[in-house]
Amino acid sequence: MEIKKGAANHNSKANHLWSLLAAPLLLFILLPIVSLFLRSSITDIIHNLNNRQVSQAITLSLSTSIVSTLLTLLFGTPISYLLATRRFRGHNFIDTIIDLPTVLPPSVAGVALLLAFGRNGVIGGLLAKAGITIPFTFIAVVMAQMFIASPLYVKAATIGFAHVDKQLIQAAELDGANRWQIFRYIFIPLSGKSLLSGSVMTWARALGEFGATIIFAGNFPGRTQTMPLAVYIGFEISMNVALTLSIILICFSFLTLIIVKGFLHTRLESDETIVAY
Repeated sequence: MEIKKGAANHNSKANHLWSLLAAPLLLFILLPIVSLFLRSSITDIIHNLNNRQVSQAITLSLSTSIVSTLLTLLFGTPISYLLATRRFRGHNFIDTIIDLPTVLPPSVAGVALLLAFGRNGVIGGLLAKAGITIPFTFIAVVMAQMFIASPLYVKAATIGFAHVDKQLIQAAELDGANRWQIFRYIFIPLSGKSLLSGSVMTWARALGEFGATIIFAGNFPGRTQTMPLAVYIGFEISMNVALTLSIILICFSFLTLIIVKGFLHTRLESDETIVAY
């Protein structure tokens, strides 16, 4: 009994010490976020939501982030499936290219997009001759968001596809299922949580994209001014507008993390159940 009490006291002291060591960083992250909410009230937020600039920024951010997420699902899923199920020459190179936008400064991404798709760009020059202009348009916002956010979905989907039990695939092949049927009825259902969490993270990252967007799409109210850009301008024009949009973005981000962590927690529990079984 005395040994158990001694061990319990030791663990209690250790936990208390670790809590003290963890507190500074936690407070450092939490304090600025709390300060935003303390500087604004519900009345101010509701009032600012009626502001045309705010409503336009919210509408544009939601529409562009949804479009960029859907396009990422369409074009990112084949890449994820390929990386998860095939080993080929250049596999690591493609995997590295997919990861590259996550470590690039967003401003560099914006310059790169402008040099590729601008009027004098590699592809943009050809499009300009056909009368198609991409920079500083709705399409430019979507492209900037996709460039920065799509790797989050591709990585999550790749991990999900890679964890599908190979025995299930072999059994389906023996039963005569073709590649499309295996993908539709085995890979998609079993990877559903990874695909959904990756989609949500991609949408949240697209919603908060700033650097690439302001360089490639500009900051035109009602046309390319998303919420992050409106926050930036809000510091010069109206602090209340900046606070309102900042709080909305924080709420979206917090909700996104809750959803993703909920799916992840559920998946971990199901994996533990399978292992225990």
